[in-house]
Amino acid sequence: MRATLERAHLLKPLSHVQRVVERRNTIPILSNVLIKADGAQLTLKATDLDLELVETVEAAVDQPGTITVPAHMLHDIVRKIPEGARISLDTNADGSTMTLSAGRSRFALQMLPESDYPDITAGEFTHRFKLAAGDLKWLIDRTQFAISTEETRYYLNGIYFHSIDVDGIKMLRAVATDGHRLAQAQMPAPEGAIGMPGIIVPRKTVGELQRLLDDPDGEIAVELSDTKIRVTFGSVVLTSKLIDGTFPDYDRVIPKNNTKIMQVDRVDFASAVDRVSTVSSERGRAVKLSLADGTLTLSVVNPDSGSATDELVVDFDSEPIDIGFNSKYLLDITGQLGSENATFALADPGSPTLIHDGDAAKTLYVLMPMRV
Repeated sequence: MRATLERAHLLKPLSHVQRVVERRNTIPILSNVLIKADGAQLTLKATDLDLELVETVEAAVDQPGTITVPAHMLHDIVRKIPEGARISLDTNADGSTMTLSAGRSRFALQMLPESDYPDITAGEFTHRFKLAAGDLKWLIDRTQFAISTEETRYYLNGIYFHSIDVDGIKMLRAVATDGHRLAQAQMPAPEGAIGMPGIIVPRKTVGELQRLLDDPDGEIAVELSDTKIRVTFGSVVLTSKLIDGTFPDYDRVIPKNNTKIMQVDRVDFASAVDRVSTVSSERGRAVKLSLADGTLTLSVVNPDSGSATDELVVDFDSEPIDIGFNSKYLLDITGQLGSENATFALADPGSPTLIHDGDAAKTLYVLMPMRV
């Protein structure tokens, strides 16, 4: 193989694919990136057997061929080469090493046989649809923070995407929960998504999609089966296995009859929570909300360091209530709301609270209380 291209043209796809490669691998070939030179382009591919990322870039190809070389090492080399340099990739006669040349710099990297490189893309995709990249990024951004990191409940380690009928309108809904909080976002379902299987997209795949969808103006193609998802976006194709599990019946935990309604300026509320939580313990992070007569009093008591209180004027005319929450969870949720005011629908100190902004039809959040 022999190919030449600009440093910047190689660095961008390399920075994408190398993120998929785990730093420590028991299978040597999984530490490598597969590079295929053909026609007037290079195709780079990386996988960890659950997630595969393929990206194509233009290049001057003098001799077609396919190689595999260490992904992180190649990325570090290209990253350290001066901007504007032209990079040549050459394999030696016996196919054991690849030489990278840029100016006066030369690097020889050991190769592994490309025939050993795994492919996880086999299988049929039963559902296909297209949507704006910004729409998928919006669904991910609004729910991703609530994904569980607890490996024992593996079916919560991702975002649950499914189509659902809401008041006669077909919606594409994303839900994530870790048992302490729940995030739900939805939008009108694109054609082709109606009737799709409910899928749980793993946390690592969600993170990669979030980084790749940095251009909200583009359109992406999504293909689904019961076990895999494939997303095509420009020159990038991401294929991932899905979590093989059943997402819980989340609708049961969404409160329907919380009648104590508080409306508060979102920015003021987040600032006050942030201020008083400064003295909270790292382990508990508990903040107490006391509501009465249009006033919200936020308080934190930490036996080891001290206490703090703050007051806000709010719209609240129900019976007084004291309820505690994890301050980090409160900040996570208020950070996702888009309007000026946040609406809290409360029941009692031991029941889940519903939080949303002006458009509850698009996003809603459920937060379990803490004892304070």
